[in-house]
Amino acid sequence: MHYLRGFIPWIVFAAVAGLGWQWGALSALVIGVWLIIGSRSAGVAGDALILEGSTVVYFAAVTALAFTFPHSGLHPWTGVLSFCWLAATAWATLAIGRPFTLGIARRSTPREVWDTPQFLHVNVVITRVWAAAFTLTAAAQALCRLAHAGSVATTACQVLGFLVPVLFTSRYPKVMQARWAAAMAAQRLPAPDAPVQMPAHR
Repeated sequence: MHYLRGFIPWIVFAAVAGLGWQWGALSALVIGVWLIIGSRSAGVAGDALILEGSTVVYFAAVTALAFTFPHSGLHPWTGVLSFCWLAATAWATLAIGRPFTLGIARRSTPREVWDTPQFLHVNVVITRVWAAAFTLTAAAQALCRLAHAGSVATTACQVLGFLVPVLFTSRYPKVMQARWAAAMAAQRLPAPDAPVQMPAHR
């Protein structure tokens, strides 16, 4: 799944942040830039790298903040802020009519279906699910932080925030494709009450 590559910097940040959030942010920034350069060198279109581009902007800002103010009060809220940023990115792409999953889906979809209403519909729905998941995860993490729920609850929120849209993304296109195929097949069949035209005998 190509879209999972865009989340690698966030995983790196979570893994390295234990050594210091500034080093986690810097590592994520370097990985994000490397992913974009590598993808562009491989001929990947820019619209398939919206998430990566947004990620680089976010970690560039966090890196600057973390090294300038290492004891900033925003440090404990980086988990919440990261999902807020992802949610803002997803909702913004929907607002401008260019869901961020569109370019990613084109990498594994025949060109002849790119401009079909069905293809756009599927990606709008999938992007809405991702946007909603990011939003709800940010809210859940904020509640965990305010309630001092601990790292287990916070991690569970993060895992669910990614797992649910991943499962939906892998399943939904197949369901819709089956529905559209069935609908097209039904249109080619005579209606149940329609008289059957028998060939004339000669």
